[in-house]
Amino acid sequence: MDLLHTHVYSEYSLLSSTNRIEQLVSQAKKEGYGALALTDKGVMYGAIPFYKACLKAGIKPIIGLEVPIDTQVNGRRAHLRLLAKNKAGYQSLLTISTELQMKSDKARFFTKEELLPHLGHCVVILSYDGGPVQEYVKSKEEGLAQEWCREWITLKHMGAWYIDLQGTIENDRAFWKRISQFAASNELKVIGSNPVLYTKKGDYEAYAAVRAIRLGTTIHLEEPNHEERFFYLRSIEEYQATFSECREALLGLQEIDQLCQLELDLDSRYLPVYPFTKKNTPREELRNACLQGIDKRFGSRPAEEVTQRLEVELKVIDQMGFNDYFLIVSDFMQYARNRKMMTGPGRGSAAGSLVAYVLYITDVNPLEYDLLFERFLNPERITLPDIDIDFPDHRRDEVIRYVQEKYGHDRVAQIATFGTLAAKASVRDTGKVLSCDSYLIEKMAKLIPATSGMTIKKAIQIDRELKTLYQESKDARRLLDIAQSIEGLMRHVSTHAAGVVISPVPLTELVALQRGQGQGVLTQATMGVVEEIGLVKFDFLGLRNLTLLERVVSIIEEHSGEVIDVRNLPIDDQKTYQLLADSDTTGVFQLESAGMRQVLRSLKPTEFEDIVAVNALYRPGPMEFINVYVEGKHKRRPLSSPHPDLNEIIERTYGVIVYQEQIMQIVVKMAGFSLAEADLLRRAISKKNKHELEKSRVDFITGAIQKGYEEDVAKNVFQLIDRFANYGFNRSHAVAYSMISYQLAYLKTHYPLAFHTALLSSVWNTTEKLMELLQESKRRKIDVLPPKLSKSGLLFTLENEAIRFGLLPISHVGIQAARHIIELIQEKPFKDLFDYCSRVNQRIVNRRATENLIKAGAMDEFKEDRATLLYNLDQAYAFAEKVQTFQDETAGLFTIDVEAPHYEKVDPLTLQERLFFEREALGVYVSGHPLEQVSEVLEKYQRINIVDLSTQKAKVRIAGLVSNLKKITTKKGDPMAFLEVGDETEQCEVTVFPDVWQQHGKMIKEGELLFMEGSLDHKRDKPQFILKRCVPVQTIVTQVKSKPTLYLKVVDPAHFSLVKACLLEDKGNTEVVVYLDNEKQTIKLEADYKVGPSEECMRALEELLGPEHVVLK
Repeated sequence: MDLLHTHVYSEYSLLSSTNRIEQLVSQAKKEGYGALALTDKGVMYGAIPFYKACLKAGIKPIIGLEVPIDTQVNGRRAHLRLLAKNKAGYQSLLTISTELQMKSDKARFFTKEELLPHLGHCVVILSYDGGPVQEYVKSKEEGLAQEWCREWITLKHMGAWYIDLQGTIENDRAFWKRISQFAASNELKVIGSNPVLYTKKGDYEAYAAVRAIRLGTTIHLEEPNHEERFFYLRSIEEYQATFSECREALLGLQEIDQLCQLELDLDSRYLPVYPFTKKNTPREELRNACLQGIDKRFGSRPAEEVTQRLEVELKVIDQMGFNDYFLIVSDFMQYARNRKMMTGPGRGSAAGSLVAYVLYITDVNPLEYDLLFERFLNPERITLPDIDIDFPDHRRDEVIRYVQEKYGHDRVAQIATFGTLAAKASVRDTGKVLSCDSYLIEKMAKLIPATSGMTIKKAIQIDRELKTLYQESKDARRLLDIAQSIEGLMRHVSTHAAGVVISPVPLTELVALQRGQGQGVLTQATMGVVEEIGLVKFDFLGLRNLTLLERVVSIIEEHSGEVIDVRNLPIDDQKTYQLLADSDTTGVFQLESAGMRQVLRSLKPTEFEDIVAVNALYRPGPMEFINVYVEGKHKRRPLSSPHPDLNEIIERTYGVIVYQEQIMQIVVKMAGFSLAEADLLRRAISKKNKHELEKSRVDFITGAIQKGYEEDVAKNVFQLIDRFANYGFNRSHAVAYSMISYQLAYLKTHYPLAFHTALLSSVWNTTEKLMELLQESKRRKIDVLPPKLSKSGLLFTLENEAIRFGLLPISHVGIQAARHIIELIQEKPFKDLFDYCSRVNQRIVNRRATENLIKAGAMDEFKEDRATLLYNLDQAYAFAEKVQTFQDETAGLFTIDVEAPHYEKVDPLTLQERLFFEREALGVYVSGHPLEQVSEVLEKYQRINIVDLSTQKAKVRIAGLVSNLKKITTKKGDPMAFLEVGDETEQCEVTVFPDVWQQHGKMIKEGELLFMEGSLDHKRDKPQFILKRCVPVQTIVTQVKSKPTLYLKVVDPAHFSLVKACLLEDKGNTEVVVYLDNEKQTIKLEADYKVGPSEECMRALEELLGPEHVVLK
């Protein structure tokens, strides 16, 4: 007898199931099932992946959906399961899921009026757990159950209705009988079911963990939920045994199997259609637009090369049916340019298209830079077009809204993506629900390297400490085993950073939709699934560097009146190349990493091609050829070429095959391929498929021999191509992105103040980066002024020859509050704190925001110390309330100048207090740093700047202000701590283990300036400081000011050499005087033996000489 499961969740029922579709379908196939349903909770995320997986496995897919309804029984929301009988039923499910997910969270259920019209092509199952009938019958309210049936199951919408019998609990047999009797009297049929929430019986622990993560609870695996132990994909034999006494339940499943015959069309393509206002065909419209563009780009008499290339491209575009696509992209790019958006010069292979250039989709002339159209659209390889567009990251949504308005809100949506339980998150979440020791959880999470593609399994293999924990600790093993079993599961849905679909038909005919962030709409399908359905995706990318460019240009125009067109900058500006050669590239797109700066220093670029090549080579793999390129450029290495005919292709990259296009050109030159054929060969080689690789080799060598080349030469060249096929970079993309690099470098060179103002604004909410840029400004002698109510804008602004902090970077001053304050100031400046409090809307600018405005220095213009302003805040708010009461009583008809109270003076803030408040409000120090006054003293103690820790290996010393102190207790009950320490250059994380905390914990407090000694852990992205000992900075300063001396008495002459060795290990500024007892002589040691002295040094000397013979005074 054919059976199937009809109550099946997948991981797309977020954190409600651990079923991964491929594994679930594979297990169903293994168990002998001929059909399987998927009924995720209100969503259709997994429909297409499930459908395809079933077809691949030879199982019939049945697509379903679980939906909540407005019926509530015993305080629980009832729900139904729907299965699509056919394509019409499937489209009904798409509509139902869309309508459900567009509802607000509180109203996310259906009334019968909303749901019934969609059920004609569906099987409807009243669920055992949560089904309205079953819940009423459980409560012995059969009358209410019959009333529900009369309301919902009408002749008009009868469809196929079934009622569930759940086969998991032995004592339910009597209840089955009652349900079966009710079903028979109400013309319903019963079916057997078993919730499938995890795939195999042994997956229960993983499921229990995921469920607890969703509910925010903990689990006790020793006491599993009795019923949920059965919620796996039970075998056919188990199914039959469970329902052996209720044969009609099995017959009902057979009926459903026969009713559901869904076939989806996944071969059609749904290219969007450009809405014409004229009677032209898409082909004619595109040609006309290109001819107009040629006039603008090349003048009225373009070269023959230009017109010939245009004709070739237009022919291919028309043959492939992409005329509308190009018109659509051109249209929204025109919209962006008309609104003065700084669109990108191009992205990906589309920059190789002349059509894209003359339509102003890109700003790269492919003829000037020798770019190939066939790398973008290959007539020999039919694929959907793919033009990715970069917009300023703060204006991307404007373009999406325009597209929605033009093509219809029902036909345009952004694409969903899923956040998964990555390795670290899996460990932390699993540890939490298992109630594991917080120290153990954090320790294991931090031992997992923060690299792309890292898994828990890999981490255990490569990290010795984590492997030891796994092998020796029972708790660690259990945590990691469960964490591995849930690793990679879907956790939440979010909006893809770029993907947008435009459809020629309403999207819900093809895919379900849901509410996104704000007013946005998302597909209930990822990028890959959207393309499998046949929809065309457009990539609208938000690029921070375009926002930076836009801001720099705007600041220049605002302050000098000069209008800069970054698209027409001189490409040979030697001052710009000197800036690059000096590696002064902070803020310069693609060129600011430490490694890239090192390359620039050795390369010393002198032309645009150098930037293009560096951007292409600076990647894993081809990086090994950077030195070859550099040596070639500086003529320290002759050109190495496999054949003179190839020199023209590889000489500009000094013998290195840098670009994919070079491979194509070599194949065309030597083997006589067309560019389209050469692109196919390049792609085949890069896949490293053994069969395709051999075919490509034979085809190339045969073609080369036919063109007159020696077979050995052809073989050698093919080996070269094979080697570089994976390394070669898309030249079109490299050229386009290098233009952004050059534009930013040019602006930084010639307009440094405007550039740094815009750069600071671009990182205003990233404390670490902001701190780094403030340090750079300081090195460049650019003054950065604190915020000031009467002068500050939203972000950083240029003020004479300095840069002024904005209001938005101040903590708790949101965008609405900042705008509100600026608007009030534009009406009339604030006179004092009392005037400020009486005029601002306290619902928009709350007290915390006002306090931080004072702490940041924004109210220093009131000519009162910040301590006094903070102290008088209560009085100021009381005054504001008095003013507001008067205005309310007079309905605002009269104005009165209520006399403000006088400030009550208090002691001013100390320098350290003021700086501490600045950092609290701004995340950084502006008017100074607590260490600045003592930096010279600390240098004598070999202090390392925190920004330089990544270059250190051995024992190091740092100094800084303690913040974010978090004390925890280990499983043994020992206290330890994690904290952050910041100096003038950066912050770093510090770990204080129990033994160190016991010794130094009393002095480790938030806001304390400490001098620290310790070691570094480089396992993470940033080095972590492991504290060994610490001392307040003030103690060191006091010691230096008092100039103490270390006096030692050496009784045993053999100890003198040991004393010297000990002193050399602890370099410092304290002089050492030694009394040699056997010689009755006192000597002052040379400067090389000056010490800190550290506590470790003092202890070692005391152990060696005795405490009474070691005196510091």
